[in-house]
Amino acid sequence: MTSISIKAQNHPKGIYIVNANFKVPLQDVSVVSNEMSFNKITDNNGFVDFKNMPATAKQLLISCVGYQSITVELSSLILLDNIAIIGLTPKVSSLQEVKVIASANNGIFKTISDLDIHLRPINNSQEVLRIVPGLFIGQHAGGGKAEQIFLRGFDLDHGTDINISVDGIPVNMVSHAHGQGYADLHFVIPELIDKVNFNKGPYYADKGNFTTAGFVAFKTKDYLENNFAKIEGGQFSTFRAITGINLLKPQGDRRSHSLYFAGEGSFTKGYFESPQNFSRFNGVLKYHGSINSQNTLTATVTGFTSMWNASGQIPDRAVESGLVGFYGAIDNTEGGKTSRHNATIELQTKLNNSGILHNQFYYSKYKFELYSNFTFYKEDPINGDQIRQKESRNIVGYNGSYQKEFYLGKIKTETKTGVQVRYDAVDNIELTRTKDRTINTDALMLGDVNELNIGAYYSQRFSFSNKLDITGAIRTDYFYNRYNDKLASQILTSNSTILSPKFNINYRVNDKVQLYLYNGRGFHSNDTRVAVQQNGKKVLPPAYGTDLGAVFKVGKNLVLQSALWYLWLEQEFVYVGDEGVVEAGGQTRRIGFDFSARYEVVKNLFADMDISLANPRALGVAKAESYLPLAPRFTSIGGLTYRKEQGWNGSLRYRFMDNRPANENNSVVAKGYFVVDAAVNYTKKKWEAGLSIQNLLNTKWKETQFDTESQLQTEAAPVSEIHFTPGTPFFSRLSFTVFF
Repeated sequence: MTSISIKAQNHPKGIYIVNANFKVPLQDVSVVSNEMSFNKITDNNGFVDFKNMPATAKQLLISCVGYQSITVELSSLILLDNIAIIGLTPKVSSLQEVKVIASANNGIFKTISDLDIHLRPINNSQEVLRIVPGLFIGQHAGGGKAEQIFLRGFDLDHGTDINISVDGIPVNMVSHAHGQGYADLHFVIPELIDKVNFNKGPYYADKGNFTTAGFVAFKTKDYLENNFAKIEGGQFSTFRAITGINLLKPQGDRRSHSLYFAGEGSFTKGYFESPQNFSRFNGVLKYHGSINSQNTLTATVTGFTSMWNASGQIPDRAVESGLVGFYGAIDNTEGGKTSRHNATIELQTKLNNSGILHNQFYYSKYKFELYSNFTFYKEDPINGDQIRQKESRNIVGYNGSYQKEFYLGKIKTETKTGVQVRYDAVDNIELTRTKDRTINTDALMLGDVNELNIGAYYSQRFSFSNKLDITGAIRTDYFYNRYNDKLASQILTSNSTILSPKFNINYRVNDKVQLYLYNGRGFHSNDTRVAVQQNGKKVLPPAYGTDLGAVFKVGKNLVLQSALWYLWLEQEFVYVGDEGVVEAGGQTRRIGFDFSARYEVVKNLFADMDISLANPRALGVAKAESYLPLAPRFTSIGGLTYRKEQGWNGSLRYRFMDNRPANENNSVVAKGYFVVDAAVNYTKKKWEAGLSIQNLLNTKWKETQFDTESQLQTEAAPVSEIHFTPGTPFFSRLSFTVFF
C-alpha cells in the first residue's frame, strides 16, 4: 500500500484522530469545515466519516478540550487506503480556545464538563460526583455506604431522582433494601474515568428511570496511555494502592486494540472515635478493539467488595451533655458489607447507509448487608432499635440503539432510536430488627422482588442552520413488578406504563452566545413493595420540567452559564428515620436558578464557581407546612486550579451549603457549612508526587443531618431533634505514582 497526497477536489473517506504521544484514539473531537457546512465529532475509535462532506470544504478545524487545536488543509492530507491519521498534541486547556456551538448531541453542560475533568484533580470515588455543578454528597455510614446526594433543591437520598450509569450499566438499584434508586459508585476507580457526561432535568429520551433532577453517565478509559502504579498514605491509618497494566503492546500510528487490567485496594480506620476499619477492593479487566472497519467490540469485567463499621448518626443532645464526643457513637455496632461484580459486552457497527448500530448486554451480581440504628431505644427499650437491611440481587440488561444523520432537502436531521431492557431478581430482601448484628429480635419485611423495565425511545433532531437545532422525542416505559411476601405468604403483582415526551431547542447566536429551551416529562419508579399495593396508581409518578438558559463566552477568558428552571413532581419520596425506609409523599414543585463561571486568570491558572438557588415546596398543604425536609436552597462550590502538563500543579476549593429546613414547618434547621480542600502535585513524565488535604481549615461541620425522633437508654420518652454524622476534620494524604 502506498501513501499518496490527495487533491483539493477529492475528499478522503475519513480521518482518525489520535493522541500524538500515545497513539490512543480520541473520542468527541470536533471536526468543523472552514465554511461550517461540515460539523462532526469523532466516534469511540477516533474516526470521522467524510461521506456527506460538501465539495466547498477546503480546510478543517480540529479541536478537543485538553489538546492543541489545529487547522488542516484537505489537500495536504497523507492517505493510506483513502484514510488519514492526524495526531493532536496534549496541552493544558485554555478558555481562549472554547467556542459555543449549539448541539443537542453535546448537551448544555458539555463545555463545563470537559473543562472540569481536565482541570480538576479527582482524589477518590466520592469526589467524582462533585464534577456536576451544584451536586453535593454526604456520607453517614462509615464510608462504605452509598453517599446521600443533593441537587437542584432535592434531598435525593441515595439516588431517588438522579440517573447514574457507568459505561452503560445502571448504578441505581430499584427496590433496594435501603432505599429506592440506591446508587453506590464505590466500584468505580477514579484513575480510570475518561469522561463525566451529565445534564440536569428530564429532557433526554435515552435516559429513563430516575431522570428527574438529571443524570450522570461515567465513561471509563478504553485505553491506558501508560502503565502506572500508585500508592497513597495519610492520617487515620489511611492507605491505598492501585495499578493499571496494558496487557497488549501498543503498535503502529494508531492503537486499534487495547486490553488492560487495573486493581485497587484501600483501608482506613477513619476519624471517628470508634474505628470504622473501612476496606475496599476493586478489579477491572477491559478489552476494546476494532474487529474490522465496521465493527468495534468492548468487553469489561469488574469486581468490587467492601466492608466497614459505622458510628451512625448521633443526636445533638448526646454531644451537648457530654455523653459522647462530636466524633462518637451511640451504637458502635453499626456498619455493613457489600459487593458488586459486573460483566458487559458492547458491539458498535457502522452500517453501509452511514448509520450506527449499538448493542450492549450486561450482567451484575450484587450483595448488600447494612446495620443501622436511627432511634436507639425508642422501639425496643431492652435490645435497642438496630436494624439489618439485606439483599442478594442479579441484574441482566440490554441497551440497543440506532442513529443516522441525513438531509431532508437542505435541512440536516438526525434520527436516534433505541430499546432498553432491565430485569432485577432480588432474593430475600429484608428489614429485620437485630442486636449486635448477630441476634434477630423482629422480622419486619422479608421477600423476593422481581422487576422488569422495558423502555423504548425515538428522537428526531432538525438542524435548520448552523445556529438552530430543534429536537423532539418520545419515550415509553413498561414495568412489571412482582413481590413474594414471605412473612404474609402472598404474591402480589402490578403492571404500569408511562409516556415521556421531550422538546428541546438550541440557538447559537454566535460563537460566544448560545441560548436553549428544554422541556420534558420524566419519572421515578416506586419500590416494588409499594407498587404492588397501589393497584396501578402512582406506580410511575411523572415529573415535568423546563429549563431556559444560556452559555456565554465573555472576552477571551471567561465562560458563563445560567439557567432558570422549574420542576413539578406528582410524588415525592420522604425519608422515614425511625424505620430506615423511604416512603412516598405528595406533589412538589421546585423553582430555581443555576449559575456557573469558568475564568482563566492568567495562563495555567483557572477560577471556577457554581451557584445553585432553589425554592422547593410541597403542594396541597398549608404554606407554613410546605417545606421539604433537608432540601438545599442555596449551595455554591468553586475554587482555583493551577494546571501544567509537567511541574507544579494544584487546587484550592470550597464547598458551601446554606442552612436548610429539617422538617416541614422549618422549626428545626439543618445547619450549613463551609469547607475548604486543597491539593498540590509535582508531575514529571515518569512519575508524580502529590499532597491532598480535606478540610484545610479544620472546620467542625455536620456532613449529614436528620430531624429524627429517638430515645437514649437513660431517657423515659422519645425526643425529636437533629441527628448528624460529623464531616471529616483536617485530613492529609500523600501519594506517589510511577508511569511506565
